[in-house]
Amino acid sequence: MRLLELLRSTTFRWALITAAAFAVGNLLLFGGFYLRTTVYLRNNIDTAVAEAAHLLASLPPDEMLKSIDRRLHDDPRHVRLAGLFGADGKRIFGNIETFPAALALDGSAHEANLLRIDSNGTESQMARAVGVRLGNRDVLIVGRDADELRQIRDTIDQGMILALLPALMLALAVGAWLSLRVQRRIEAMGRQASRIVSGELQARLPIRHSRDPLDRLASIVNRMLDEIEELIGQLAGVGDDIAHDIRTPLTRVRAMLERGRDGTLAADEMRALNDRAIVGLDQSLAVVTALLRIAEIDHGRRLAGIDIVRLAEIVTAVQEFYAPSAEDKGVTLKVSLAEVTPIPGDRDLLFEAVANLVDNAMKFTPAGGTVRISLVQRHDGPVVRVEDTGPGIDQAERDAVVRRFYRSDKSRGTAGVGLGLSLVAAIVKLHGFSLDISAGPGCVVEIVCRPGHPATLRHAVAMSLPRAGASPADVAAT
Repeated sequence: MRLLELLRSTTFRWALITAAAFAVGNLLLFGGFYLRTTVYLRNNIDTAVAEAAHLLASLPPDEMLKSIDRRLHDDPRHVRLAGLFGADGKRIFGNIETFPAALALDGSAHEANLLRIDSNGTESQMARAVGVRLGNRDVLIVGRDADELRQIRDTIDQGMILALLPALMLALAVGAWLSLRVQRRIEAMGRQASRIVSGELQARLPIRHSRDPLDRLASIVNRMLDEIEELIGQLAGVGDDIAHDIRTPLTRVRAMLERGRDGTLAADEMRALNDRAIVGLDQSLAVVTALLRIAEIDHGRRLAGIDIVRLAEIVTAVQEFYAPSAEDKGVTLKVSLAEVTPIPGDRDLLFEAVANLVDNAMKFTPAGGTVRISLVQRHDGPVVRVEDTGPGIDQAERDAVVRRFYRSDKSRGTAGVGLGLSLVAAIVKLHGFSLDISAGPGCVVEIVCRPGHPATLRHAVAMSLPRAGASPADVAAT
């Protein structure tokens, strides 16, 4: 079974493809080498045979016979052929027994099957031969055995086989080794994945730090698991938080309704009791609405309205919306705008984020204090900064305040459900920006709008999902 998995693995198949490509490349290489070599040798043989034939043909008859005899005698490898035939085709002299009728007598080299005769007997040989008709009508044939070309071909074939077989075996061995190596890693990842599925959310896929594709994939999956574990951890506490924040107002509403059911209250007292019950129900509904809002943003459903956004317009709109509230509370609301580059984003969501920051700042700023909204351009992108002169946020609480339902001791007496900064954090994360909280005279919160946006932003643009606009009422509810 393991062998079948090995043979079916993608790595082994790629090794086979690589080996096949290597074999084809070597065949083309050796084939080209063979063709170039045989053409070169054949041309040399043809030139030498033609020169010898024309030289012998130019000699007197006696000298020609002596030259033919010397040529054949100085041939230890028995590759030279020469013959003189009469006009009737009968052999006069040489080691060619019969006249090759198919040979053209044009003085050029051609391939011919010649019957060689010597002390070793008679032998048929394929040769490159030149036929020349002499002035006395005799025919001179000079040739050379072409078996050398076949020997070269056989030598190249043997060399190619000797070169290909070890290379192919090595390629297959490397492919098998790589497949086993990848298979072991996948099995190790599968075991870790099974642990995660069984509930061990802290388990992670193994990483060898080799920067190969499997390592990169494992790193991506591990980051995803970190995010999932964090979200599950948050969800584990959300139930208690919801129960605590909703149970209290609902319990009060129930008690009020029980008092009203007795019928012992006057009309004015009943109206006041109903008003308090409505306030309690509104508070519970605000919690549910805020949670649904955060869930909607966390899942990226609101990134359908992506456009080029001018932050100055958003800051100005927030300042205009909160100016009456600031005046009623006796808080000075200031705006400082600098020229910044436009950014891609959802205008309604960014308005909601800035509005929540300003709403929080005004809640914790006492009468006579100041809330300032600033827009500045930094090297890492535009920054929306909200400052107040309230009590500020302690260093130990700066990470906790963006968690859902978290309310510090300083905020116990203020209205709200502890989800405003969680909503801001969700919007900032969705856009690929960052949220920084620091101390000033009171509290300084910054949304750093770094250039570019994550893949979820581009995906949402492509999907063109329907969008639901944010309203100031949504902001006030959180």
